[in-house]
Amino acid sequence: MIDQTIFQDKKAAFHTLGCKLNFAESSSIGKMLLENGFRKTKAGEKADVCIINTCSVTETADRKDRQAIKQMIKKHPGAFIVVTGCYAQLKPGEIASIKGVDLVLGTQQKFDILQHLSELQKQEETKIVHTERKNIDIFFPSCTQGDRTRFFLKVQDGCDYFCSYCTVPFARGKSRNGSIADTVKQAEQAAEEGAKEIVISGVNIGDFGKTTNESFFDLIKALDKVEGIERYRISSIEPNLLTDEIIRFTAHSQRFAPHFHIPLQSGSNDVLELMKRRYKRELFAEKVAKIKSTMPDAFIGVDVIVGTNGETEAFFQDTYDFISQLDVSQLHVFSYSERPGTSALQLGNRVSATEKKRRSDLLHALSEKKRIAFYQSQIGKKAKVLWEDKKTEGQMHGFTANYIRVETAFRKDFVNRVVEVELGGFSEDKSALEVV
Repeated sequence: MIDQTIFQDKKAAFHTLGCKLNFAESSSIGKMLLENGFRKTKAGEKADVCIINTCSVTETADRKDRQAIKQMIKKHPGAFIVVTGCYAQLKPGEIASIKGVDLVLGTQQKFDILQHLSELQKQEETKIVHTERKNIDIFFPSCTQGDRTRFFLKVQDGCDYFCSYCTVPFARGKSRNGSIADTVKQAEQAAEEGAKEIVISGVNIGDFGKTTNESFFDLIKALDKVEGIERYRISSIEPNLLTDEIIRFTAHSQRFAPHFHIPLQSGSNDVLELMKRRYKRELFAEKVAKIKSTMPDAFIGVDVIVGTNGETEAFFQDTYDFISQLDVSQLHVFSYSERPGTSALQLGNRVSATEKKRRSDLLHALSEKKRIAFYQSQIGKKAKVLWEDKKTEGQMHGFTANYIRVETAFRKDFVNRVVEVELGGFSEDKSALEVV
């Protein structure tokens, strides 16, 4: 039993880097601390404890982690500094060498943080609490509010795929999940708290059920029955795990949005093989065609990596040409970053930073062309918009079910409500459509 009295009125500050899953988990940790006596720092206050939740998807991410840690130490002198997240799992010794860090928690230990804060006394040596990947097997559920309208429901963690460029399986551990029954209870709780939209999150969500002998398809069917939730979005799902039955179900569901985020990574089969991906581009094209045949207005976002070891100019051109022909809505483009311990390090044909930027720029331009064309196709149609509470220069924004950003003059009575509107032309910067 933790003595909560030692935490009364202690001030906590948070800094989170990386993916939405990290932000969801930071929110859960924050809620845990608040329930045990802590309060969040206010502007200008010095914290008693600082928690930095890190990312390690690229070398740039590692550098940003180190900068964030040092900034928190400088901003909150004397505070007890805790570092967790993927960088903490992969390189705990590197973090421990930063002067001022008190505690490094690995992936499996981040939710045990209260047990390590009993004294909040700074020590001469940094304490590292860390578990090897093979022993990371506990699933910590999380359903947290990203903003006033959107909740993130963590349904799965870890990955067993070991793509050649990726450290996530080492940082997050084995693929694992909670039960459908427990996950549904979390969604019901979110509905009671006023959630209108839930984003189904995880590392490899299509792999849901591996530890409970259930399936992702069974999960979404169960979630679809939860009253009070207006809309679900399926976050990134591997193309080989996006089954036809999931696509058909989404097409007829009243709650699951016609919005898919599917990682392609490369449009060259040769590069997909080098990446150790579990599909060929023909399968990806089939999935896109299947979605569009059943949901013509569906938004499809696609992840692409440029400049991976072994990606020749011809292979990149193959990718560009393939994506050009795909009926997708937007690209999320990443430049390859070498990561320690990954098999991609053994590949030749390194791509220069200049060439990576050139390829990235080409795909970003292609992405914007596709996004504009998709938005253009929606002008004049009626759509239901879930309005957010942010007000900028008298304007507010929200998103349609198929992920069109929409803007209109701010109306307080619209906040956190789904309102049907007619979609007009582009906003001045073309980042959104306006309401007629």
